[in-house]
Formats: sequence, C-alpha cells, structure tokens
Amino acid sequence: MKFTVVGSSGSVSGPDSPASSYLVQAPYEHRTFTLVLDLGPGAFGALYKYLDPSRVDAFGFSHLHPDHCFDLCAYFIAARYSPTAPWPAQPVYGPPGTRERIGRAYEVLQPDGGGETATAISEHFHYRDWAESQQIGPFLVRTAEVDHPVRAYAIRVEETSGAGGSLVYSGDTGPSDALTELASGVDLLVAEAAFLEGRNARGVHLTGRQAAESASRAAVGALVLTHIPPWHDHDQVKAEALPHYAGPIALATPGATWSIGDPSRRAEALDDAGLGRAPK
Repeated sequence: MKFTVVGSSGSVSGPDSPASSYLVQAPYEHRTFTLVLDLGPGAFGALYKYLDPSRVDAFGFSHLHPDHCFDLCAYFIAARYSPTAPWPAQPVYGPPGTRERIGRAYEVLQPDGGGETATAISEHFHYRDWAESQQIGPFLVRTAEVDHPVRAYAIRVEETSGAGGSLVYSGDTGPSDALTELASGVDLLVAEAAFLEGRNARGVHLTGRQAAESASRAAVGALVLTHIPPWHDHDQVKAEALPHYAGPIALATPGATWSIGDPSRRAEALDDAGLGRAPK
C-alpha cells in the first residue's frame, strides 16, 4: 500500500501546499486502485502530478469543512468539460449530508433561477455515508467519529490482500480516545497538528504533543504530522511532538510518500532530506 501527500496545509491552502488531500493506493484486479482522502482547495490541480485524475476510484471525506472537500467541485468541472470528459462517476464516502453540502458549494443561481444548480454535481457522483466498516476496492475501511465542531471521522485503511499494510488518517479532531482506539497498532498514523502547545488549544484540533501522545498510546509504527496552517512554524510543531513519541516522526509535505506493509519495515518513513528510512 502506498500513501502519498497531495496537500497538507491546515484550514486553508498554503504558499507551498494545497489544503488537505492524500492518496492511498494498492494493487487491485491487475491495476492500481486509488482512494483519495479529502480534496481541499488546490488539491484537484495537484492530482495531475501523481496520476490521471479520471482514474481515481473513490473519494472519502473526513468531514465537510471546505478545506477538506470543496475541490470536488473542481474535479467535477474537469469530469464534465475537459477534453477527456465525461469521466466515470466515482463513489464519494462521507458524513451524512455530503451530497447536499457539495451541491450547495457548486450551486450558483441567477436572479431568474437559472445558472449552475446543485443537480448536476449531486447526480454525477455516487454518494455514500460512512459505515463503521466497509470494503472499498482492496481496502477494509473503518471509521470512528472524533472531536470536532461538525461531524468528523478518523479513517482507518487496511489492505486486505498483498502486503496488508494499515494506516489511520485523523481528519480534524481534538484529543480523542476514539482516534487512539482506531489507530491501535497501525503502521502509520497521519495526524493533524494544527495548534501550538498552549495557544488556542481548545479541543478543536491537536497540538504536535497531543498527536504524538496519541501515536504513543496507540503503539503505531510511525507518525506523520499534517494539517499545519501557514501561520505556524512546522518545525516548532514537530519539536513539540518529539519528546512524546519514541518512533519516527515526519512532517507531511506535498509529494512525500510512504510504502506500507513490508513486514520487515512497518512503514517506510521519509526523513527531512527525503531519504527512506525504516522505523525503529
């Protein structure tokens, strides 16, 4: 299983990164299956660096804040109007109300009631509510509701064939026992760390320290810190995390990849120089 960071900026797109978006890929039926987790502002265009976007197999949204899902509107424009259109209609997994939320984001009406309606984008994709457990291509996907002002989910992805790797993406959450339980024993925890310690730590997001403590309690193989907004120092977030988790810690950056599932290396982490190294 391969995990790729498309966008890692928190709350807004940043000067060096789109907002939240990640690829999870694995062999499936003689091809590569691609699950996109979140698709925040700027992420659709960035997908072209990694694959033909028309070949995405499924989308999964952790929650419905715009920095995690609104570029599905951009994806739909390409699916409808690009030279290779029409593109296949993929399933979109998300919280209840995802169809309506995306429809409102796309809809722009004229005073006479004409214009772009929600109908087109609402009917193009196959919208499905998250279940506690469901099979999506080669992946067993489990979810748990976490602590955020809107309904939000952490997402666990396990490859059910091949090397059998596992990861958890936290989505957006404050400190959450549900996140720790869902992440128990996974190869890779991708955890948001939008707050600095002692500043605005109101339970809406994690700090680097809290993300590391979750990783330690869950005994994960490696930790990736993500969703850091452009107004925070990424290195400071990592420095706050380091004393609280003994395993490898990396900062999510666009284009960074992890190969997950090799029994001899629980997750191939990347150090700051971009070199592969095995977690201890």
